[in-house]
Amino acid sequence: MSCGKKYDSGSCVIDILKDIVDAQNDVMHDCTTSCERSIADLLGDTGGGSGFDTVPVILYCKDGCTPFKGYGSKRSGDDCEVKGSFFFRVKSVDDDGCAILELLFADRWHGDDDDDVEGSRHHRGFDPKSPADQSCRNLRASGICITVDLNCFCHVTCLPAAATL
Repeated sequence: MSCGKKYDSGSCVIDILKDIVDAQNDVMHDCTTSCERSIADLLGDTGGGSGFDTVPVILYCKDGCTPFKGYGSKRSGDDCEVKGSFFFRVKSVDDDGCAILELLFADRWHGDDDDDVEGSRHHRGFDPKSPADQSCRNLRASGICITVDLNCFCHVTCLPAAATL
């Protein structure tokens, strides 16, 4: 296999990976990405209505390919605490590649007295260091939205479809 002969994308790595995919597709057809699977689950393509309303995503920054963590706050009375999350619900994407993302948290977060929800890794003041520090079980919408430039990301991982609202 020579580099750049079949596809000539200008990237030797891309060309080789495309060749590998072509060869693999000739022998195996049962693999889907996490996003394809989550979208199918969301739409109920795997057996009736799913009850899901969200495909939670993790985004990876181009520089250093690290997971992106968003921060925001939801006012609760006089309280205003900043929370961090690696998990997002995509609310909208415009033609320029700007997206509004809603931060997702495990179990619940309403900015009230959820200090230490039993059995939850999420608690008041939680600032996870990696996506593996957050539970993706029972994700809930937070009402905290941020705006991002999608051109700053190089990778997306989809978590299993969930009912977040």
